[in-house]
Amino acid sequence: MNDTKLESPALRVVEAEKSYGPVRALDGVTLSVESGEFVVLLGPNGAGKTTLFQILTGLFVPDSGVVEINGYDIRENAVPALGSLGIVFQTPTLDSELSVLANLKFHTNLHGIPGKIANERIAAELKRFDLVERQKEPMRNLSGGNRRRVELARALLHEPAILLMDEPTVGLDPQSRQDILNAVHELRKERGISTLWSTHLVDEAEKADRVIVLHKGKVLVEGTVKALIEQSGESTLSNAFLKLTHDPNAVAA
Repeated sequence: MNDTKLESPALRVVEAEKSYGPVRALDGVTLSVESGEFVVLLGPNGAGKTTLFQILTGLFVPDSGVVEINGYDIRENAVPALGSLGIVFQTPTLDSELSVLANLKFHTNLHGIPGKIANERIAAELKRFDLVERQKEPMRNLSGGNRRRVELARALLHEPAILLMDEPTVGLDPQSRQDILNAVHELRKERGISTLWSTHLVDEAEKADRVIVLHKGKVLVEGTVKALIEQSGESTLSNAFLKLTHDPNAVAA
């Protein structure tokens, strides 16, 4: 491990491009997340957010561009790069027939975490997310909010440096949305974990260190919430976002 790697951003994307036939889903996207930063990738539906996350998680390969995770080029060092990530996908990926505990143990086994350490980490995350009493229940019995808590708990078990949250609150009630958002902010304070949070809901970006607005596969603008509001000439982030994207279907709250 060299000094260059230690000084690099937690996540760096340079000129990433991805097309599906004639459709250019990503058009020269460049962005970064510094160590310990909470960055929101804000864009209306169809902006390219999910395509970017599929590239960041190794599911897709960009047509061109560079992706570095925790200092590792994902093309050249995929295993340590992807091992640095904790991921909550937009589409649930837990086994609904297995219990909460079995899903978490499957993840620790997959990462080769020794039994005693795995059990300690699982117990800690079950307690963190108030799931101790539900751990033996099959996932299908849990509410949408509790399922998201299990997914977030699972993402933390291998102690990642970076969290990728791909529209993690889709379909959740307002209280569950806020609980998940608060939990990730607390993790940043507690562990210094870096986070890239993708959403089309402007209120989820209000407490971000930086906001990156993605629209039609391009980064339109990035900066603090205050800077984006001032740059747009609007009074709120919601209005700034709608003005930037010119999209009447964008969700402002």
